[in-house]
Amino acid sequence: MRAEGTFTVASFVPARIDPPPVAIEVGIPVGTAVMEKVYEGDVSGRSATIFTSAFDMGTGTGTYVALETFEGRLGDDTGGFAYVHSATTTGSDRQYELFVIVPGSGVGDLAPISGGGGMSVDEDDTHRVWFDYQLT
Repeated sequence: MRAEGTFTVASFVPARIDPPPVAIEVGIPVGTAVMEKVYEGDVSGRSATIFTSAFDMGTGTGTYVALETFEGRLGDDTGGFAYVHSATTTGSDRQYELFVIVPGSGVGDLAPISGGGGMSVDEDDTHRVWFDYQLT
């Protein structure tokens, strides 16, 4: 099955790690944040996200890794689950993408969920998400 929707970021708050990890110098900034997203469409609901990135805002080059906990609806089914996604950009592209629903994380109608999906950003900054999933 496939469910598609759009999302907006309701909040993006840089997060401190305490105690901090060992300081290691690299060529671009590394940071962590927590986010809340709101979804509309065949995917509707909200998610809480732990977001980590190594990213240069000036060049648009970097990689992010995110773990999200989602609650809401996919198609006609309601519940929740966790998923992880990651991508790398060199400023004008997305590559090395990963998008996986965490096995065993589903609850409610979505308890048996498995699968993956993807994300994209339109030229007008519309953020899209889709889940290709099974309920078995």
